[in-house]
Amino acid sequence: MSDGPYDVLVVGGTGVDTIVRVDALEVPPGDSLFVPPVRDYVGHTGNGVALGWHALGLATKFIDFLGEDVQGRTVLAAYAEQGLDFSHVVSPHGTPRGINLVDPQGRRFSFYDGRHPADLRLPRPFYLPFLERARHVHLSIVGHNRDMYDDVHRLGITSSTDLHDWDGRNQHHRDYALASDYVFLSAAALGDRRDEVMHRIVDDGRARLVVATAGAEGCHLLVRGEEKTRHFPAVRPERPVVDSNGAGDAFVTAFLHSLFEGRDVDECVLAGSVAGAFACGSAGTHTEFIGPTELRAACARAAHDG
Repeated sequence: MSDGPYDVLVVGGTGVDTIVRVDALEVPPGDSLFVPPVRDYVGHTGNGVALGWHALGLATKFIDFLGEDVQGRTVLAAYAEQGLDFSHVVSPHGTPRGINLVDPQGRRFSFYDGRHPADLRLPRPFYLPFLERARHVHLSIVGHNRDMYDDVHRLGITSSTDLHDWDGRNQHHRDYALASDYVFLSAAALGDRRDEVMHRIVDDGRARLVVATAGAEGCHLLVRGEEKTRHFPAVRPERPVVDSNGAGDAFVTAFLHSLFEGRDVDECVLAGSVAGAFACGSAGTHTEFIGPTELRAACARAAHDG
């Protein structure tokens, strides 16, 4: 465990993902189907954000619940090997799992077991010493960290969250949206309400900016004080797309890494887009992360091509 301050603290969102490769994201006829080898990976959103920042050279701390089970031991072994500073509270409910179907184009559909009960919370005596040493905190939308925001705001620490495919209505996601300084979400479930939802996040909450990612269509950005959202096209992946698992987490880490460096939002979007495209070039969940040198070089190439 590090004795110094943390550049970033990630709270919640580790587990094990099982990747199943299928021909199409649909149920085929019959009652069984042969598929390529099914593989397990340490994954979930907090894992991707923590390892992404760790790979970019930020002093990263990750905390969460973890079960005393095979999956929990798998998580601990992986973080020990990767050198990620991780602390946990034992959960009697076990380690969360996900099943991700991935088609030949790299698109995915995830089944998340959400085994932690709604009233589960990280104990304040556990998380507070880590929070007090952090310059920035990222809260995954796992529920058991939702009561931390009072301390986050009291300490004056900036915060971020990823709402994933929020529909703009679910209260669980809304609580995170309105309490965070930097908000990311997928545009997948918003349809023609995308700009309305983005404006509501800024107008009703404390967000300094909101980014709605749209896969191959790029992303949309709304900055507090600006009337209109801005669209940014996607960058062309430099590697064949094999799996989109983890692309959103990669976008978040590279975008905020650039923001922490004092870069303008256009450069932050480019960095996020490059990192997201890079993540799509590796199979599995969070199996490969772009480093700072590679990110700078890839951003320079993308800017030149653009």
